[in-house]
Order: sequence, then C-alpha cells, then structure tokens
Amino acid sequence: MEDEKIRQIVVPGEEIKTGKDLKSGHGTYEENNKIYSKFLGIPQEFGSFISVIPLSGPYLPKVGDKVIGIVTDVEKAGWIVDIKCPWQAFLPLSEAVDEFIDIKKVNLNRYFEPDDIIYSEVIDTRRGDVHLTMRSQMSRKLKEGVIVEITPSKVPRLIGKDGSMINMIKDKTKTTIRVGQNGIVWISGEDIDKAIKAIKLIEEKSHIYGLTNEIEKLLS
Repeated sequence: MEDEKIRQIVVPGEEIKTGKDLKSGHGTYEENNKIYSKFLGIPQEFGSFISVIPLSGPYLPKVGDKVIGIVTDVEKAGWIVDIKCPWQAFLPLSEAVDEFIDIKKVNLNRYFEPDDIIYSEVIDTRRGDVHLTMRSQMSRKLKEGVIVEITPSKVPRLIGKDGSMINMIKDKTKTTIRVGQNGIVWISGEDIDKAIKAIKLIEEKSHIYGLTNEIEKLLS
C-alpha cells in the first residue's frame, strides 16, 4: 500500500544511537557511549534501554517463557516435547502431576501421549537441557483447535501493547487463542480461518507502521 511507512531496520554492527544515559538492551551492545545492533532487526526504545527485535532466527528458550509444544514421546519419568527450538524439551513427571505415581504400575499415556498439544512454561535451560512445567497458572493440555507457526521474533508484534492486537483478533473472530513465545499459536473457536489470515498478515508486515488499522479492516 502506498501509505505504508516502513519501520527502521538495522543490520548487525550498525550504530543505533549515541548518548551517555542510554543502556544496551536485548540484541544490542555498547561501545564508547554508542549503541550498536547485534541483529538484522527493528530497534525499539524502552525508557533509556535500546533493544533490537530480530527479523528472523530460531527460538532460543529462556526461563519463564510460555511455550506451546507437541508431545513426541513418553519416557519412564516424563515426556519429550517438541517446542520448535534446537533442543528437545522434557516435561518431568514431578512438574506435571500432583499425585504420587508408581511408574512401575502406571502408564503415563493416561496423562499425556504423543501428539498432545500442551501450553507450558520453561523452568530450566542449564547444560543445554530444556525443562518444562505444567504448574504455572495458564498451563494446560490444549484440546481440539489448530496450530499455526510464525517467526518467534514476531510474537511481540502479534500480542501488541498490553495484548491489544491479539485481543482484537480474538474478539473479532470469536476465537480462543494461546500464543507461545516459541512462535507456535493455538486457535479454537468460530472464525479460525480469518484469525489465521490476520496472524499471517502480522507476521508478514510486522515492520510496517499502521498495521493495526490494516488488521482492523481485515477483521471488519
């Protein structure tokens, strides 16, 4: 569209801003009071912090991340979960079930089995091992619905400020949506197709100003 305004995009090593009071945030580094980008991405300012949201790249899990994963295997003491990152994630039995389980007598498939979709939280990433928990408030097995994958770095744009963008999509399409910080989105409800179109448009045009208005038009 002719009236679309593209957000500033920086490349690795490019100077973003100069100032003694500036602080280096995610995706940046500081040298001689100058902030430089580590990634190809979009710079953002939060108070005195300068960050860069990368335009591409794999999901790298952090403790506290809410993720959507697919159970791929059942082991003696838990479940292997694919969260679309360079490493497999593990959901320990102790982080999934409150009651005592005699693993010699109980088949863990009664709780989670291959192809189940779960919304969980990352609790450990040490030594390259990614451990999950189902003990956080929003964690649950996601039944029915469909999943869509987007670039993980586009998740903040999909959610919007204080959840404004994702809530608009949910309200207009009468859907329930869960967004994982690993770029997996689960959708259930009435107009799933229109919700998917909106999500994919946000991923495609995340670097454009005026995106909210364009999504509103699509959903109206």
